[in-house]
Amino acid sequence: MSRFDFTPYRRSTVGFDHLFDLLENQARTTGGDNYPPFNIERRGEDNYRITLAVAGFKPADLDITAQQNLLTIQGKKRDEQADGGDMLHVGIANRGFERRFELADYVRVDDAKLEDGLLVIDLLREVPEAMKPKKISVNGQASLEVVKNDGDEADAA
Repeated sequence: MSRFDFTPYRRSTVGFDHLFDLLENQARTTGGDNYPPFNIERRGEDNYRITLAVAGFKPADLDITAQQNLLTIQGKKRDEQADGGDMLHVGIANRGFERRFELADYVRVDDAKLEDGLLVIDLLREVPEAMKPKKISVNGQASLEVVKNDGDEADAA
């Protein structure tokens, strides 16, 4: 896999260092281990869902940790023999894992469920009111807006 060079973008942008670092670290840490497989789904403007295929894991075997900008999911598989018999073939993955997801600012875990071998984690982005865009008046006056009224356009103060 070829590595993408962000140097030209780093020279012409300000404040995006964290984003470029995330992309470069992700390229470095994805060493081809795709276990367990997962989906990332956008379910609305501020809602996301991560689904991991964790067949054979019980809720007690899974550890989900959310901290600022990082979601870590660990699976610790216990050594159990099915009904005490000898295994003739092992085709179902029976190994522990750690999967990390970098989260954007203000994204938090809303819910986590394990059902039918799928771990479903719902995420929600909640931008604080102070961080939302707001109109700024110039010299204390409201900005001019174009108002349409029955096909006529008029300037309103």
